[in-house]
Amino acid sequence: MNRRSFLKAAGAGLCLAGVKGPKALADVAPKKPNIVLVMADDQGWGDMAYNGHPALKTPHFDEMARASLRFDRFYAAAPVCSPTRGSVMTGRHPNRFGCFKWGHSLRPQEVTIAEALQIGGYTTGHFGKWHLGSVCKGSPVNPGASGFDEWLSAPNFFDNDPILSREGTAVQMHGESSTVTVDAAIEFIRKHADSPWPFLAVVWFGSPHLPHEAIEEDRALYEDQDEKRRHFYGEITGMDRAFGKLRNELRSLGIHQNTILWYCSDNGGLPGVGATGGRGNKAQIYEGGLRVPAILEWPAAIPKPRVTDVPCNTSDIYPTLLEIAGVTVDNQPPLDGVSLVPLIGGRMTSRPRPMGFWDHPTRGVSTPSKEWMASLLEAQKAGKAVDDPSRLRLDAGEITEQYSEDHFPGHAAWLDWPWKLHRIEKGDDVTIELYDLADDPLEDNDLLGQHAERVETMKAQLETWLASVVRSLNGADYK
Repeated sequence: MNRRSFLKAAGAGLCLAGVKGPKALADVAPKKPNIVLVMADDQGWGDMAYNGHPALKTPHFDEMARASLRFDRFYAAAPVCSPTRGSVMTGRHPNRFGCFKWGHSLRPQEVTIAEALQIGGYTTGHFGKWHLGSVCKGSPVNPGASGFDEWLSAPNFFDNDPILSREGTAVQMHGESSTVTVDAAIEFIRKHADSPWPFLAVVWFGSPHLPHEAIEEDRALYEDQDEKRRHFYGEITGMDRAFGKLRNELRSLGIHQNTILWYCSDNGGLPGVGATGGRGNKAQIYEGGLRVPAILEWPAAIPKPRVTDVPCNTSDIYPTLLEIAGVTVDNQPPLDGVSLVPLIGGRMTSRPRPMGFWDHPTRGVSTPSKEWMASLLEAQKAGKAVDDPSRLRLDAGEITEQYSEDHFPGHAAWLDWPWKLHRIEKGDDVTIELYDLADDPLEDNDLLGQHAERVETMKAQLETWLASVVRSLNGADYK
């Protein structure tokens, strides 16, 4: 059953409402804004010159950070790629729909940001890394089935001269990977810039994910570094240049004032080469695996640059944009994100509720984009739609396993600023840790024995949230 068939059968609907943001936002931005969501692949919080990196050159990111709303404490919903991308699409923790690790998909039953904004009058496009299902025709979890009118997408990360899927048809592209991605997005934006309808462009880079293959122009900036870092830093600089091209195009078209341009990464930094925002790296629930760079530009509503240290999350993107666009989803399943409209309007000084994290021990699913796209191209030449039907992910909406609401294996955490409680369950053993991030951003000093009452309260809140996630995982939200 595809997503729209499910929604019809379940009686879930989408309806429009008036813009519900602060009056100040309605005054300065009376028309629905265009929206451009940009995401890096494996860029840590510290992998930015504006965040103090001693070697990286990111002039375009730096320029936007100086001119916009800069998030100093922004979190990926998960410490790896696919789950975080699912959180952007749904506003929900990805474990709620079984997107535990890399290569797991959306469920067709989920309502995405693209589908919701389509009902709000938006034309929608996806460009770059998808990694939330399939990029083949006929899949219930390809970008088109997930609400995107136009798409040029890869099943996973990709490098230079990639083969991408244009609405299910494999196309050989030429050029540096980030520029290829941005050029596709710019083509879409130019087409719709003068339309009476706003647009949503989701631009997801394949960089700086392994294998690092920076072009010579970008490697040349880092001749004082070892070969590994020359390629890694060079990929980030290539991404920066492409981002600058995208940002400048919005100005050339005269639409930047009322366009939301929101940038972030999908997880914390890589071990060995990346710079993180704390303890640990990608794939870990400690700060280094979750804290990412993020900046938001919307001149019509944010006329002066600001820096915020309010904790925010990729799950917040969905409810924020729906409120700005004036879209309400009937029978909306539980959201983990909160609307940041008050923060954009300068009225939020603290997060209204804690945020939860949960790295479930389920393994990831291999998604070799380069090999799959090459084989899809060859299959097409032979007159076949797809060479391996299993890649369609036709079973993506099936719920075949019921999970316990009493056991929560893996590493979970509950962040109620400045306190962060960790719950690590292995077999029958549960370990608890407590840190005060304001005084201990590296999570070195476990205060478990000094705050018994706080620990019990936070542990109970976390476990209540985990049980709620399991109920969603087991399908309760779709009944």
